[in-house]
Amino acid sequence: MIALRRFVFAASAVALAILAGGLFASVITASGTSRLQVLQVLLLTICCVWLAWGFNTAVAGILTGGRSKRTLPVPGTESQSRTAILMPVYNEDANAVFARVAAMTDGLKAIGRLGPFDVHILSDSTNPVYAEAERRATFVLTAELEGAGHIYYRHRAKNTGRKAGNIADFVTTSGGAYDYMLVLDADSLMRPQTILEMVARMDAEPDLGLLQTQPLIIGRRTLFGRALQFSAAIYSPVFSRGIAWLQGREGPFWGHNAIIRVRAFADCCGLPSLPGKAPFGGHILSHDFVEAALLARGGYRVRLDPDLDGSYEEAPSNLLEYAKRDRRWCQGNLQHGRLITAPQLNAWSRIALVCGIMAYAASPIWLMFLIVSMLDPIIAAQPDYFPADSLFPVFPTPETGKALLLLLGIFLLLLLPKTLIAFASAFGSRRRAFGGTVRVLAGATAELFMTSLLAPVMMMFQSKAVAEVLVGADGGWPSTEREDGRLPVSEAFKSSWWMVIAGTALLAATFFYSPDLFLWVSPIGVPLMISPLLISWTGDPSLGDAARDHGLFATPFELDPEPVIKASEAWRRRMVALTAGAETGPDAASAGAATTPGSFSARTA
Repeated sequence: MIALRRFVFAASAVALAILAGGLFASVITASGTSRLQVLQVLLLTICCVWLAWGFNTAVAGILTGGRSKRTLPVPGTESQSRTAILMPVYNEDANAVFARVAAMTDGLKAIGRLGPFDVHILSDSTNPVYAEAERRATFVLTAELEGAGHIYYRHRAKNTGRKAGNIADFVTTSGGAYDYMLVLDADSLMRPQTILEMVARMDAEPDLGLLQTQPLIIGRRTLFGRALQFSAAIYSPVFSRGIAWLQGREGPFWGHNAIIRVRAFADCCGLPSLPGKAPFGGHILSHDFVEAALLARGGYRVRLDPDLDGSYEEAPSNLLEYAKRDRRWCQGNLQHGRLITAPQLNAWSRIALVCGIMAYAASPIWLMFLIVSMLDPIIAAQPDYFPADSLFPVFPTPETGKALLLLLGIFLLLLLPKTLIAFASAFGSRRRAFGGTVRVLAGATAELFMTSLLAPVMMMFQSKAVAEVLVGADGGWPSTEREDGRLPVSEAFKSSWWMVIAGTALLAATFFYSPDLFLWVSPIGVPLMISPLLISWTGDPSLGDAARDHGLFATPFELDPEPVIKASEAWRRRMVALTAGAETGPDAASAGAATTPGSFSARTA
């Protein structure tokens, strides 16, 4: 059954793309065929395969939305399995990280279920100031929660292998003490009841190697962050259902907010260091896709369960931080080109690796298509699709009708799924959680407008990232700035001045050499010309606050935050006060975290 689903899914995506390519070819070759036109058709067809793939995923999610959730209850007694909650940290705000740790730990303790869980803060911080703050926070938090024996801190002197190496180091030194490990990111937060449910599902299915949740974004104030937060809340669950419909035994792993069977991970997921130098050689950056493929190859099931609510993360608050993180993911995903042919991988795992590559390759392909499309009318004369003497200007020529049909089809692939989801949310049972019908529709409209405005900017950032990787530039592993600080135009200009030049050149070239296309390229050229302003304005917390005051981009987690979110915010304020005067030393250590064999505590770090 799953094989048939996948075949229909993939075949329909390819068929839609071929149809689009055929329509486009018949339009642009009405007066003859050139090599540039052949290249145009090829590039558009590839792009349309990717668009149709996303469209089909959304449609699958919409059509499976009425199906019942998994109903495995949390057992009344504690699980006999031991679970390590892993919080990898790399030059992060210690108070924010430990506040999230405190909210989850205290939540488990409050419902009497902390016993089988230990929390391990696994620090790879290279800045000694951050590392010292982490140590202070460990001592303070352990004393406050009376968590000796449940909270551990370890700092690696060398962050070999980055996050994947950090997790591997834990598995090697301490993994034998646990049945499962709940892998988080430094910005992750999970409802205690969700954690218990994940453990129960792992207990019930011995062949389940990895269980992934759908993390939703919380805690953002900037206009960019709030739009991202709203989009994730309203659209991500539907797309996740589509992915789950296709997954079979080879579901996704997104690197965090997932629980993993430790023995399975130890047996299957030792990652090699790729031969050669970075960016294509060295340590595997996007380790999660590869680990999911290796678990599936080992006979374990990897599964995404979209019904697991209460899984959260934060996100970059502005486009520059988003692009910086995206640059690292781009390099990691392009590395997968060397792994697609790895022996004994399941076919769907190979397809997942290709999809990860296409997530970044699509932008430069679109950019090449636009460049070629601009060159073609300059080099060769084009047919007049709207002749002045036409009596019926809607479809004056057969080619015009096909062009409009193609344009309509591309817009449907791009916009129809989100439109259907938005209207279903606005008039369905979810509307109250998002503040009502008007707020849902207003938020969806504003998000669509903002996404469209920023799309050319994001396309250029991703195209630049791909180009840097292809010429051998290593982006490294920069830390992420998660705070909602104001982003000056001058700082935005330093990172986007080249877009201003590209947008100006595009509009000027179109105006002088192909004025009929000027209005068509303006939605691309104008955002590029004003990209520093867009980056700065959307990264401004005051505009985000104004949007909140007008009810724009409202999410359920903001309108009615659940206890673990409130607890995290309260603990952050408390941690700031508690760590202000805290000092490490023998007196503080006496109240510090305990140690168990194979694990390190703050006292021994």
